[in-house]
Amino acid sequence: MRQEEPAPEGPAHAGPVRFGVLGPLRIDGGQAPGPAKHRALLAALLLSAREQVPVERLMSVVWDDRPPASAESVLRVYVSALRKLVDGIRTVPGGYLLDVGRDDVDCHRFERLVTEARRLRAAGQVVEAAGGYTAALALWRGSALADVESSALRRAHGVPLEELRLTALEERIRLDLRLGRGAEVVGELRALVGAHPLRERAWVHLIEALHQAGRRSEALSAYQDARRTLVEELGLEPGTELTAAHQRVLSEDPPPVTAAGYPQAGWGFPADAAPPIGPGFAADGVPPVGRGFPADGVSLGGPGLWAPVDALPPDISDFAGRRAVLDWIARAVDENASAPVHLVLHGPPGCGKSAVAVHAATRLEPPDGRLYAVLGARPPSAVLEDLLRSLGCPDRAVPPVLDERVRLYRSMTARKRLLVVLDDAADEAQVRPLLPTGPGSVTLVTSRSSLAGLEAARAYELGVLGEDEAVALLGGVAGPERTAAEPEAALRIVRLCGHLPLALRIAGSRLARKPGWTLDHLAGRLSDERRRLDELSAGDLAVRGSLGLGYRGLPDPERRLLRELGALSAPDFAPWVFGADLEPLAEAGLLQSRGLDEAGQERYGWHDLTRLYAAERLRDEDGGPARVLAVRAGAILERTRQARESLLPAEPGTGRTEAHLPGHPALSLEGVPVQGHPGSSLPGYPGSGLETGWLRQEARWLSAERRFLVASVEDFFRAGLYEPAWRLAFYLVPLFELGAHHDDWHATTATGLDAARAAGHRHGEALLLRGLADLHRAEGRTEAAAAALRAAQPLVEGLELARVTLRLGLVEADTRAAERAFLRALRVFEEAGDRRGRADALRALGAARGDEGALVESLAAYQELGDPRGEAEALLDLARLHLAAGRHPQARDCAERRLKVNRRLGDRLPEAVAQLVLAEIAQAEGNQEAAAAAARAALETFTSYGDHRNAAQARSIRQATG
Repeated sequence: MRQEEPAPEGPAHAGPVRFGVLGPLRIDGGQAPGPAKHRALLAALLLSAREQVPVERLMSVVWDDRPPASAESVLRVYVSALRKLVDGIRTVPGGYLLDVGRDDVDCHRFERLVTEARRLRAAGQVVEAAGGYTAALALWRGSALADVESSALRRAHGVPLEELRLTALEERIRLDLRLGRGAEVVGELRALVGAHPLRERAWVHLIEALHQAGRRSEALSAYQDARRTLVEELGLEPGTELTAAHQRVLSEDPPPVTAAGYPQAGWGFPADAAPPIGPGFAADGVPPVGRGFPADGVSLGGPGLWAPVDALPPDISDFAGRRAVLDWIARAVDENASAPVHLVLHGPPGCGKSAVAVHAATRLEPPDGRLYAVLGARPPSAVLEDLLRSLGCPDRAVPPVLDERVRLYRSMTARKRLLVVLDDAADEAQVRPLLPTGPGSVTLVTSRSSLAGLEAARAYELGVLGEDEAVALLGGVAGPERTAAEPEAALRIVRLCGHLPLALRIAGSRLARKPGWTLDHLAGRLSDERRRLDELSAGDLAVRGSLGLGYRGLPDPERRLLRELGALSAPDFAPWVFGADLEPLAEAGLLQSRGLDEAGQERYGWHDLTRLYAAERLRDEDGGPARVLAVRAGAILERTRQARESLLPAEPGTGRTEAHLPGHPALSLEGVPVQGHPGSSLPGYPGSGLETGWLRQEARWLSAERRFLVASVEDFFRAGLYEPAWRLAFYLVPLFELGAHHDDWHATTATGLDAARAAGHRHGEALLLRGLADLHRAEGRTEAAAAALRAAQPLVEGLELARVTLRLGLVEADTRAAERAFLRALRVFEEAGDRRGRADALRALGAARGDEGALVESLAAYQELGDPRGEAEALLDLARLHLAAGRHPQARDCAERRLKVNRRLGDRLPEAVAQLVLAEIAQAEGNQEAAAAAARAALETFTSYGDHRNAAQARSIRQATG
């Protein structure tokens, strides 16, 4: 059977394009087929329109070179489904053919228009050729085959099409330069070199455009940027063409211009090219005198010339949320109608600052127009040139130096009510020359820094989206019906993106491009931290790229510091960890100040995606976190051990028998120096305030650092630093016990045990088992506590075995067996001279026997050791002993002394325990009102700490006395 001859092509511009592959797949302006394999099949037929495509090639395309055994029969089903959407699919020998005009498919029309533009260029028809290239490039809607999942098609067609697109763009820009349009294409060329920094010809054109526009210093700077990029990335010096462009800038003055401000012939521009003509200009392009321009053509801004300008980029159609900041902007504008208003939106990379600024700007209607400029690393002089041109200043009237440009800009805006959006500002110095001066003018600045030094400016820190706003944004991009169908998966994506608008927009774009994906599938892909930044990339949007801009703009020491912070998994931290100033990273928007913590330290946090980026840079540039953590481990452990002593002074096994503020004697909580302590007779001793203030401050420090230290246990373990991991877990036990942080206690103990066992450290394992037993006992799980202690017994001997024995007595149901355990432990402690162990054993023995003498003796021992928390526990046991014996005044005295200690130390949960005992005493005395008040106060604290057992007891008293 003979293949039919294709019909002749239609006219060169025969109607609109019907099929699109230069972007997401498109049919007659509608949606492409849903299933991914259907899209790949249709794309293959479109790319070979009017050509026979063999079945083997189609199977290779659809199944990416791995077709199943049933591929040929399944392919027939796919073709049948496509025929319901697309006319002209014909079966031919050995394959299929799509019988549509090649000009109906955007890629073929693009190739034809480029060929035609090249023909016109060769014929010397420069203006027509430039128009042809423009028409060809206008067919692109995104990346070629953007939503087609076929690497075979991308290799064979996508990559060549993208390369032709870039080449056509460069050829069109070259023609624009010949036509004297250098100033018009500078912005486009900056975007081009930003996207393709290794493409030398793009740099050549940028240098030539800047030179042609009279911006010689920027042209020279662009050459240096190009050279640095090529050397750093490829290890190569610039090629001949780039070097020649540089030499032309060095050796030549700016191109001479005619009186009309147009480049003269002989500089690569046709002599008959039309001069610029616009509102307020004469036919030769010269602004007439008397229309707001003086004879010298410099001072601008007269009323005859002005026409409102709107240079804003388009608003985002799927903008969601941000009601609070939009209202803040609106209020600030309304409240200051008679003076310039300067507003700064700042926040981390990707939080949507630019989107908010543009959206807010579209809602405002200044009478004299809206200006927009992207600042980035550009100098104020270059930005001013663009702003002046937007205001109608002709090219030749733009002054050559910054000061003159500032004066002209201020003159032009002095009597105008403008809205100026300055996007991505680096610092205050860059912004100040760009502020309009007209009363009622508004400047909206976006920056990663708060620009605190910008005079008379108000700042708003833009954080991440709330949960509802984030889901709305995801649905706006991916389709609200998809988020509604999988609400739980949508929430998972939102949380894995950290509520960051840029990440959510990328996630939504990926879902929109892949209609066959479920939200649950994408959530699964994002859940792997090692791949999350790779997954959050779509087209020219990428979280990694956004973070990279800030990172590459940092000096070397700050870049190194950010990488080192990547060793941490903690959500926030204080500067002491690295002994470095973190403010420069906050100014760059990579960290956010969280204010002062309860210990008075400035804390810094970061977005989870920033953390992943820092960890990635640490891994790629420094080999990973182990070295960084090994260097910091000693300081973290020592600082934590010192603070632990404020909770548990004179801990057995540390080599210390007492703990006190360095340089001062130990004190009891009543402010009396411990008898016999060196220095106790020194005159002028300050009393207990200093001592308890230090203890309270150390406890606050531990509390403030809790999340950081908990995360550090896991960080050490993952890095193979087992010794620091188990020691830190052990040091944190008193903090968890004091604050009832049972979840953290469980997590760090489990990791610490694994670390001690991995290190082969039997004593460390026993210490962690002892801490685990304390946790189980606090939760009322005495059998589990006993099991942990029995597991510790074979691992230790001597004093540590005595401490395990003491704890076994505390969970022993048999009173006599418990007493025997306490006596054995007491004997070992006394023989070894362990005063802390002796105090603990005496208190346990006194509570078990109801022995007031033993409890009083333990109280004195804690006071000798300078241990106020041990003293408080002994007072509580004495209060309970007196209450059980009906000695209510003595019970109240001990309980109130205990309460005083807790309050001076700031220990809220133990304070509530004392209040509960006071409630029991008042109830026993028949004072219902006092009992109810004490129980109510205790219940509030127990509830906030999640202490359900004590909360139930307090609730019972309150109900009985209420």
